[in-house]
Amino acid sequence: MPEQQPAVSVIMPVLNEERHLRTAVRHILEQDYAGELEVVIALGPSTDRTDEIAAELVREDPRVHTVPNPTGRTPAALNAAIKASRHPIVVRVDGHGMLSPDYIATAVRLLDETGAQNVGGIMHAEGENDWERAVAAAMTSRIGVGNAAFHTGGTAGPAETVYLGVFRRAALEQQGGYNEEFIRAQDWELNFRIREAGGLIWFSPELRVSYRPRPNVRALAKQYKDYGRWRHVVARFHKGSINLRYLAPPAAVLAIAAGVVLGVAVTPWALVVPGGYLAAIVAGSVPAGKGLPVGARVRIPLALATMHMSWGFGFLTSPRSLAKRVIASRRPAVKG
Repeated sequence: MPEQQPAVSVIMPVLNEERHLRTAVRHILEQDYAGELEVVIALGPSTDRTDEIAAELVREDPRVHTVPNPTGRTPAALNAAIKASRHPIVVRVDGHGMLSPDYIATAVRLLDETGAQNVGGIMHAEGENDWERAVAAAMTSRIGVGNAAFHTGGTAGPAETVYLGVFRRAALEQQGGYNEEFIRAQDWELNFRIREAGGLIWFSPELRVSYRPRPNVRALAKQYKDYGRWRHVVARFHKGSINLRYLAPPAAVLAIAAGVVLGVAVTPWALVVPGGYLAAIVAGSVPAGKGLPVGARVRIPLALATMHMSWGFGFLTSPRSLAKRVIASRRPAVKG
């Protein structure tokens, strides 16, 4: 007889996901996995048809359940879904993430083979129009995100963090779940605590989740500003958790701002700095856009600049009061 596969709980924090929710859940329910499976959707206060679609999914398949998340915050949604779930393996999936067919089976195998507390893979950004394709190209290029393996790929091995994650429930309960004060960067912060406790975080390119980028410049700018803001909070809360890759965007923002000011007020030579940055992202967009339609290729420099400048601005303007709130909030959110 084949070995019994462990039961798996898939948790999904959703807010205004009418566009992708049904497809994302279908990718979960159609997994090539022999073990028992449940899906717990944590519903934020959506203003579109998300709740209606979730109710339809519950009626259509007994494996799907919902729990409320009145705050709308992602970490609160994750903790609520963890509490409402019951299986020893916990898979995080977002409402706009599409799992590859063998994602869960591969993740469970990797947990067993590596002894890791959390395994994850590649955030494979895919667009449905020219702007989204441009953002996807920027998000999967080194000029866009540096050497982050879960964006650009790489060899399997220990990692600081991974995209989404497939956890042993015991590790989540030991850490008290996600810190609900981290509106963004909650994955990085939780993985840092797991590593500090001696746990292994494992990256594998075998794991792939298709991701739908933000639909316009404004939404992308807000996303990356929040990323930078909350990554700075992690750095303040967990000393020694920062590296040069995270300092590049704020350094670029400061250098470009200084170049523009000095170029206008003192000497035109200072404009070499912003001009050099512009030339670099235009040049870097050429290999990033290989194989894409012209409409997508010409938008890649804008996507790159939006990501870099917004992340850097968010990092530089992150208020110290956020770290104080985080420290005050540190208490178990998920009990065993």
